[in-house]
Amino acid sequence: MAGRGGVINDTKTGNLTWDGLVPPQCQPNPSIFRLSANLTWVLAHEPLHADIDYNKTNGIGPGMAFANTVLTKDPTIGAMGLVPCAIGGTNISQWAKGGFLYDQLVRRTRTALISGVLRTMLWYQGESDTINKEADSYTGRLEKFFMEVRDNLQYPMLPIIQVAQASGEGPFTETIRKAQLGINLPNVQCVDAKGLPLEPDRLHLTTPAQGTERVNEEAIETKVETEDYRSPAGHDEPTKEKVGVVHLTRKNRESGTGDGLLGRTTAAVTNTIKSAKDAILGRGKKNSSN
Repeated sequence: MAGRGGVINDTKTGNLTWDGLVPPQCQPNPSIFRLSANLTWVLAHEPLHADIDYNKTNGIGPGMAFANTVLTKDPTIGAMGLVPCAIGGTNISQWAKGGFLYDQLVRRTRTALISGVLRTMLWYQGESDTINKEADSYTGRLEKFFMEVRDNLQYPMLPIIQVAQASGEGPFTETIRKAQLGINLPNVQCVDAKGLPLEPDRLHLTTPAQGTERVNEEAIETKVETEDYRSPAGHDEPTKEKVGVVHLTRKNRESGTGDGLLGRTTAAVTNTIKSAKDAILGRGKKNSSN
């Protein structure tokens, strides 16, 4: 999921726009970086996928909240690099080995590994598969995808946190959810997003759902100017646009997790930290001589 939290339909223009609200759990952190589309490390900030999924309007996703939570639970991890690769509206068959999305994911991850160590993969996908009559094959395709990613990157025990979707576009939503909740692979944690609040499209999670249910409670607003990427109608290449972003900071500096996706991911984060440390020490990677 590239993240559509806070993306709304502007009734005046008819265009999708991001409201620019960044909850406390998704704030920039000097220890969190992201690999940009041109393969350079930059300070991470929302929307994480602005220059990756540039044909769509991006908003808040689970990436920053996840990274901030991991660092809060274990500050000794140090600097963290996020490698955004998500493209919204894609089905699992589009992520098959040899396709553009798979190859881009592997290429970007390998670039990141030049200056870092792979710790975990966060996977949130499946809404588009709910309209596919081949939904019954989702389990096999997803497990194959996970195994091939691990094999290509030479991390056979790579920790993976996947999210069971909260909604779907078609009649096979429960089939896909059952497949996601039933994945039987080692070192794969599943977080159930069902029941979290959705945007008016009844498909994407709201900003509060991505991080915390109590986003605006006792918060201070700070507006900053930044840049986002848009692909205007009739243009294939994205262009930079100035946008105003409102950062929400709690007055008491306490960061409760609430019952959003972040809160539900806390247990998975805790279980992942040890696996991440093992990966850092090389325990989850194949010997380079093999």
